[in-house]
Amino acid sequence: MALQDDTRKHATDVDSTIAALLLNWYDANHRELPWRTPPRDLARGDRPDPYRVWLSEIMLQQTTVEAVKPYFRAFLEKWPDVRSLAAADAEDVMKAWAGLGYYSRARNLKACAEAVAALPGSRFPDTEAGLRALPGIGPYTAAAIASIAFNLPAAVVDGNVERVVTRLFSIATPLPEAKPEIRAHVERMLAVARPGDFAQATMDLGATICTPRRPRCMLCPLRDHCSAVANGDPEFYPVKPPKAERPTRRGAAFVAVAADGAVLLRKRPGKGLLGGMTEVPTTGWTSRIDGVTGPDSAPFEAEWQRAGGITHVFTHFALDLEVYRAEVGSLDLPDGHFWSAPADLGGEALPSVMKKVIEAAIPGATQRGR
Repeated sequence: MALQDDTRKHATDVDSTIAALLLNWYDANHRELPWRTPPRDLARGDRPDPYRVWLSEIMLQQTTVEAVKPYFRAFLEKWPDVRSLAAADAEDVMKAWAGLGYYSRARNLKACAEAVAALPGSRFPDTEAGLRALPGIGPYTAAAIASIAFNLPAAVVDGNVERVVTRLFSIATPLPEAKPEIRAHVERMLAVARPGDFAQATMDLGATICTPRRPRCMLCPLRDHCSAVANGDPEFYPVKPPKAERPTRRGAAFVAVAADGAVLLRKRPGKGLLGGMTEVPTTGWTSRIDGVTGPDSAPFEAEWQRAGGITHVFTHFALDLEVYRAEVGSLDLPDGHFWSAPADLGGEALPSVMKKVIEAAIPGATQRGR
């Protein structure tokens, strides 16, 4: 029993040392991010805005920090608080989100804003359980908001944190099975006085020092405590299962252009892949090699000319689209279709795959009007 107590105390001491080293490093080396309240401001009594923390966390899912920065600033300019976002037109939100991907996040973003705006004082809940009850907020996002916005001791574990922790403790269990073990280590290291800074410090370390390839171990404040460094193979961690083969689907997309340069668009169904976004007419997307992708599959007759092809990779499949273009005169618009003028096209709620399609047919078209 005494041996177990000594071992437990040693582990606690090491965890506390790691947390202290990490926070000291963060105080001097934290990233300046538009949604972040830096340590110097926290020390003066400033508190993070839960709206900004929530907005950034939703945007950062499956997306890089550099990609998110301009979207975050644009959203704040249009909708500076949760009430204004809740009152926004859903189509305007989808247009502002276009290009960030994973469009169910945008639909949930609007739904969550409406839910928070309906709460007393339009305030975000200050507990993990309360946050998880909101649309689009899962365990990770709830922990991140609770920790960063409300300074609660919540274990925040994203990809950066997984990499840091698996290397620190040489966790050889493959992901995702290793997640409970990783979380247990984070909970033990969690700096109770500064949990929000601890979470951001660990993420910053993973993003800037403990990188997936060529980690800069010589600059790491945790180097002397890192098991992977001692073993000489940090890049071995985290261990991941073999990637499943990504299937390829095929189809055709049809860019109809009016005499004034307007492009024919339609809105996708509200649910499902790219739900609620805008697209040019397309065929179905099939995994069959012999799927119909030629001009005969167009939604209406016109002088369709091949304008090339594009490939776009989604999470679970790759998509090859043949692109056709036609100049059209008067046209009886099918239900749900509309013309978008050249000056408006860049501001439509076009997902990245549709921007690629239109650019193949009309180079530079989606860059106008933004």
